[in-house]
Amino acid sequence: MGAVLYPVAANAEQALSAPLGRAAREREAEALAGGAVTFVTEPAGPAFPSREAALDAWTGRLDDDRPGRTVVVAPEDRFLELRELIAEEAGKPPRPQKPLMRKGRRWPEPRPAPPVVWRLSISYWRLGDAPMAVVAQPRELRRRAKGAEATPDQLRRMADYPLRPVKPQQPLDVGLFEARRPEDPNLIIPDE
Repeated sequence: MGAVLYPVAANAEQALSAPLGRAAREREAEALAGGAVTFVTEPAGPAFPSREAALDAWTGRLDDDRPGRTVVVAPEDRFLELRELIAEEAGKPPRPQKPLMRKGRRWPEPRPAPPVVWRLSISYWRLGDAPMAVVAQPRELRRRAKGAEATPDQLRRMADYPLRPVKPQQPLDVGLFEARRPEDPNLIIPDE
């Protein structure tokens, strides 16, 4: 079984139509691009109201398991995926419902499901600089007024950035009715 060959391109639309080439590994992609690349997964193309409509539009590029139209994509061409997303006009997702007792029922009737659309998602090597180096903690950037001025791409990168501790963890606080075990000083036990 071969490795997936991801397109090397400046954006998702170029990766779909006319990539510079395809590469499985970062160093191969850098050689094709002649510079730094970043691996990204982004939505591409229009949104479709149903899975069938999306599969009809992208015939031959995605696995299709419908009877009479079965298509199996080669392993090296598996950089596209069809995803179900909540429609943008639906607004905010509904808040969780709280239990209540009404007419002998604990839970209210469930809200109707929000409208969904099907959209193509492409994974590719994007040309350009390496991922943004976040100088401060993302939580600190969000607290500042400048955090509101961040671009959607910066916010996406901040969400993926691992959290680091702001300061070292403080030693355990031994209370009035707690003591350390003589044979294991790292363990605190209740004292009578």
